[in-house]
Amino acid sequence: MMYRSAWATSQGQEAVLAIRLSRSFFEQLLREAVASSHAADSGETREGWQARVRTSEVRLQWDPDHGPTGGKLERRALQLGLRGATLRAFATSEIREIVDMTPFVAEQRPHARREGWAELQTPVEDVYRLLDPAVGSNIGIDAG
Repeated sequence: MMYRSAWATSQGQEAVLAIRLSRSFFEQLLREAVASSHAADSGETREGWQARVRTSEVRLQWDPDHGPTGGKLERRALQLGLRGATLRAFATSEIREIVDMTPFVAEQRPHARREGWAELQTPVEDVYRLLDPAVGSNIGIDAG
């Protein structure tokens, strides 16, 4: 999120928040997600996919992930769009904690240039292991 918000300097994106959800709600989102574009090799007709998009409250998109300076990485980043009752649940009952990361992002901003990477601190990332393999199939990843 730091790259996408220009390290909290883009207009309207001057704040960076960390939002903690329960694992069960997050996996529910992945279970209900419908891809934002039709995959010809999915075995699903375009019409069937369009019908699922119309009724789904969770839209899924895989985008390139980016390093600190904006360069594209080999890995993909998952983006979820929410609407309807799912969005209401997210906003009212499913958030467990909101952490304002803006001061940390501002502190790290000078180190985001390649010459500052030795001092750059970023969150520790780990592989997310799905509890239900069917969720992996739904979002297009191997859950093993």
